[in-house]
Amino acid sequence: MEKSNGFTPYLGYGLGLRHQHFNDVIKLDPDDCDVDWFEIISENYMVSGGKPRYYLDQINEKFPLVMHGVSLSVGSTDLLNMDYLRELKELADHVQPKWMSDHLCWTGLGGHNLHDLLPLPYNREALNHVAQRAKEVQDFLERPLLIENASSYLTFKSSKIAEWDFLAEIAVKSGCGILLDVNNIYVSAFNHDFDPMEYLRALPKDKIGQIHIAGHEHNGDYIIDTHDRPVCSDVWTLYEEALKLFGPISSMIERDDNIPPFKELMDELDIARKIGNRILGERNEQSFK
Repeated sequence: MEKSNGFTPYLGYGLGLRHQHFNDVIKLDPDDCDVDWFEIISENYMVSGGKPRYYLDQINEKFPLVMHGVSLSVGSTDLLNMDYLRELKELADHVQPKWMSDHLCWTGLGGHNLHDLLPLPYNREALNHVAQRAKEVQDFLERPLLIENASSYLTFKSSKIAEWDFLAEIAVKSGCGILLDVNNIYVSAFNHDFDPMEYLRALPKDKIGQIHIAGHEHNGDYIIDTHDRPVCSDVWTLYEEALKLFGPISSMIERDDNIPPFKELMDELDIARKIGNRILGERNEQSFK
């Protein structure tokens, strides 16, 4: 297996684990299937017992898992929710994930969770605030933490720093890694009219720990990050460029709504694997010249 050039070990090609596919996944033979690992949504399993944990334990015996959260709210001005972090750490101790991740965003205020990934102003005050909180979270969890770039639809007047520089400096200052969602970069680049390649080139190569690949809803003059349909050709192209820049990084298909039959996701994952084999093969050939 390839060795990662980034922040985490290289696992290959994975899928987001969704309850619609539990029965399909537990039937898989890890030595004879095209899925190398699975990502779980942490909050779906933060209660002991029950059907989700029953299936999770069976899958965990066969496949490497990583944990992906949606409630860390690392950008909020509320105090860190230590009850949530303790429950998250308990789940991690049970699952033993290869790493953990959440989003560069805030999700609520005053103890109220709005269940959305809300954008931040990109300025020095917010950067220092998020970097310190991300460091504290990673230190508490005692596991590698990746911060994911979220899609955005507006620009704050108080923003003084490009998003890619903001994310890169948070990773450096906090000691965390980056979960690079190439679809989210594409969506934000279209909505805000910037070059997605400028985003990729600005990121520290040794901080990239994982890549998300997903679909979106294109509405003509704006795009909504829905993660509810197949990956479009432009996002596949951006994924290729990311691999050219960063080398072997664990990559996965993320589908959050309109969940298709398991085979359709396997077929889409095969596209990622073929792209990876081609791009990484070309990189290896260049290294011997």
